[in-house]
Amino acid sequence: MTALLNYIRGVLSLIFLAVNTSFWGMIIFSVTLLRLLIPLKTWRKICGQIAIFMAENWVYCNNIGLILSRKIEFQIEGLEQLDRKSWYLVVSNHQSWVDIPVLQKVFYHQIPFLKFFLKKELIWVPLLGQAWWALDFPFMKRYSIDFIKKHPHLKGKDMEITRKACEKFKDNPVSIMNFTEGTRFTKEKHDRQKSPFTNLLKPKAGGIGFVLSAMGDQLSYILDVTIAYPDGVPDFWQYMCGNVKKVNIRIRKIPITEELLGDYAENKSHRVRFQKWLNDIWREKDLYLEHIEKGRLKN
Repeated sequence: MTALLNYIRGVLSLIFLAVNTSFWGMIIFSVTLLRLLIPLKTWRKICGQIAIFMAENWVYCNNIGLILSRKIEFQIEGLEQLDRKSWYLVVSNHQSWVDIPVLQKVFYHQIPFLKFFLKKELIWVPLLGQAWWALDFPFMKRYSIDFIKKHPHLKGKDMEITRKACEKFKDNPVSIMNFTEGTRFTKEKHDRQKSPFTNLLKPKAGGIGFVLSAMGDQLSYILDVTIAYPDGVPDFWQYMCGNVKKVNIRIRKIPITEELLGDYAENKSHRVRFQKWLNDIWREKDLYLEHIEKGRLKN
């Protein structure tokens, strides 16, 4: 009987999520059309602010649905240090698609609306791509090392694109979100990487290194976020069915010092120092996750 009720809850939750996303997505899409009709900087700025307001309403409704359909105990450390008037670079481990609604729930109206760096091709995703554009999500085109070797005239172009994408964040506070491992953690990926960490994949320093190089002087802090699921990492369907009972979130506010700023793309010594700094962050994060895992096994 319990399994049936959970299944019904999951189906209803998915329907609610789809309807809520479609409703607010269409409104944001309409804002996109208005933004395109009048190509004035001030008008586009106003439309961007309206789109963010609508997106925050989408998150709010998702959170209401979360409260009504399931009871999750959130244990959050470090949220009291934050505000909505600062610029943040948010870095986090990534274990499940559940991480995204969890982060939106935790940071709702605590920091500026979370924005992700997206691949340029995603702008053509129907409805969502245009909504992301209206929300000023930065669209990136990254070139691989092999591609640069074949096309040396494009060297530094990705950094130029990053700087241009970040220019729109100068006037209004923003939270730039980065899952630093680049993908969700699985045992298979962990073994394939030969990761030196027990509960984490290797962190990719390039993404946040580029952001700090492009707009480090604008950012107030780095937020190091660790997400842990004491009852085991759930998939999205388990989350929809209400099988997630407890989530631990640890937030550490890290000042952006001179040592973290520099030309990540061109300065090799800076790149080496930055990668070492990030690996140290990841080692400490791994110890925290190990502590949570030991507690789970004892229970």
